[in-house]
Amino acid sequence: MRIETAIRCIPKGKVSTYGAIARAAGLPGGARLVARVLHRGFGLPWQRVLGAGGAIKLPGDSAIEQRLRLEAEGVRFHGRRVDMRAHEFKFPSARALRTN
Repeated sequence: MRIETAIRCIPKGKVSTYGAIARAAGLPGGARLVARVLHRGFGLPWQRVLGAGGAIKLPGDSAIEQRLRLEAEGVRFHGRRVDMRAHEFKFPSARALRTN
C-alpha cells in the first residue's frame, strides 16, 4: 500500500523513478517491487514512473504511449529522457508517507 500511496502522490506534470518511489515507501532497493505493483495496479498514474535518469523503460508501443501521456501533461524531454531538473517530483519523506 505504501508504494501505491507514493505513486499516487506524484502530481500531473511531474515524474519519479522506480528507485525513488521505493525509497519514499520505506523500501530502499525495492525498485522491482514498484514495477510489480504498477503491473498489477489499476488506476495508478503509471506514466509518471521512469527508470533511473528519466528513461522510459517500457517496451514498444507502451513506451510510445507513456511518452505521449507525459507530453500531454506538459513534461519535456531531452532526446529519449525526461528533463528531470524540471519535472522530477521530490517526495517529502518515507515517514510522511507511512503516517498518511
